[in-house]
Amino acid sequence: MSRRLINWFKYSSPQTFYPLAGKMIPWFATLAVLFGAAGLYIGFFVAPTDAQQGEGYRIIFVHVAAAWMSMFIYLVMAFWAALGLSLNTRLSGMMASALAPTGALFAFLSLWTGALWGKPMWGTWWVWDARLTSSLILFFLYLGFIALQSAIDDPRRADRAGAVLLLVGVINIPIIYFSVQWWNTLHQGASVSLTKAPTMARTMLWGMLLMVLSFWMYAIAAALYRVRCIMLERERNAGWVYELPEVKS
Repeated sequence: MSRRLINWFKYSSPQTFYPLAGKMIPWFATLAVLFGAAGLYIGFFVAPTDAQQGEGYRIIFVHVAAAWMSMFIYLVMAFWAALGLSLNTRLSGMMASALAPTGALFAFLSLWTGALWGKPMWGTWWVWDARLTSSLILFFLYLGFIALQSAIDDPRRADRAGAVLLLVGVINIPIIYFSVQWWNTLHQGASVSLTKAPTMARTMLWGMLLMVLSFWMYAIAAALYRVRCIMLERERNAGWVYELPEVKS
């Protein structure tokens, strides 16, 4: 058991994690493309037309996956932030920073596709609904984290300041998830739950889950690529960086 822990802790160093990340990126990127192609095909060509919403409902295959990932990535960032504050590991702050742009992208995509879906269904692009408002706050939290880190020159101070913001902002995630239960909102309730059977056709469910997997794989590939760039920037004076083939060439 102790040997396994030592092996895992070995990869908490940028020097050892950098080459590992480089090997994993192509695999996750390939999976993202495959899952995405399958999910979009099922969602747009195989899944049946919704009896109430017609063909316009198909945007949910992107909207729901983006919304789930925007919340999940924030929780992962908060996990890295807590790890960095408690163990003072350099990689933790780098991983949180690397995930932020992808989380912001999914938060924006969730809001944008939600507006496209809401116009024909609700008759308006936007309402100050509890779910929509808390999702907008999540987008601003991502932007605030990125701006805060950019405003502080010292990377370690920036990591600590960003970690505090992430941990405080975690309270918004359950508000987003439970908003349709706590308040009377226009946004429909969840069609997929861990405690109840899905209320949608099986082909719809498969299309949605495949899109979630695609976005998940993309998020991992993008974060790994970005964290390698962050490592090179922060560790540019370290000896191991000069030994890298891409730096030598």
